[in-house]
Amino acid sequence: MFHLSVLSFLAANADSSRNAIDSVHRVAGAIIADVATGRGIDKMEMLIEKLVNWGIVIGGRIIGATIIFFVGRFVIRMINKVFDKVLTRDSIDPGVKSFLKSMINALLMVLLIIAIVNKLGFETTSFAALLASFGVAVGMALSGNLSNFVGGMIILMFKPYRVGDLIEVNGVTGYVEAIEIFHTILRTYSGVNVYLSNGSMSAATIKNYHKEDRLRLEFKVGVEYGQDFKQAEDVLLKLANEDARVLKDPKPYVALDELADSSVNLVMRLWVENADYWSTKYDINRKIYERFNEAGISFPFPQITVHKGDPS
Repeated sequence: MFHLSVLSFLAANADSSRNAIDSVHRVAGAIIADVATGRGIDKMEMLIEKLVNWGIVIGGRIIGATIIFFVGRFVIRMINKVFDKVLTRDSIDPGVKSFLKSMINALLMVLLIIAIVNKLGFETTSFAALLASFGVAVGMALSGNLSNFVGGMIILMFKPYRVGDLIEVNGVTGYVEAIEIFHTILRTYSGVNVYLSNGSMSAATIKNYHKEDRLRLEFKVGVEYGQDFKQAEDVLLKLANEDARVLKDPKPYVALDELADSSVNLVMRLWVENADYWSTKYDINRKIYERFNEAGISFPFPQITVHKGDPS
């Protein structure tokens, strides 16, 4: 039965089968003729020659682009060194210096990339069109950096802080290492560099501990209810007046700050030179603990008093 079906199919499609066979014969004949006359070999040689020439051109472009990259990086480093010397000689503000340096470095890198792309054979207009095709994505990516750039300009104009200042912002305290084109770099006490965007810095609440020559220290101390307030006040004033770093004018003072749930809270305020701020703060904190223990003044801790009534 199967062979009968095959024969029936061939009979019904005899014309199309003959056409397909004729096409195969014509292609095979053309190939044999090309080989016999040598035209196929010539075409193969031409193809190989084109591939070799193309490889030479592309290889030359890649080598040239590589040379441009390394030479360009060297030139950029040299320009940055000259720029550093010029800014140092002209006594320009360190914040402005770091900002301009990062901006010029970014511009030089863009020029280097354009030169490399051009050497590789891409037209700069085509390269620009390629960037334009990603306009929406690039715009979204650069919107934050644009605000950071403007924030950096605002910081340099109004100078809420300078390079070398000790500042506190968003819970981070450190010395300003540099003000760059998009970021401000803070170096914390633990030696960690923290990068904060200029956009957020220009809108944040910043504590600058270097803006004034004198700074006020404030100590809040709690004592138990029933303790002698006058005794605690005398202890605090004595240790403040004994410290040579504490300024006599304005003089230190102690006040009763709050009657809290579990403690009577005292506050002591005193003034010190900017450079003595942190060392004085830590030393006096330690002395308060030691002197209160020596005087028998107890520090409070949270307590809850439960009154039990008669269930009857």
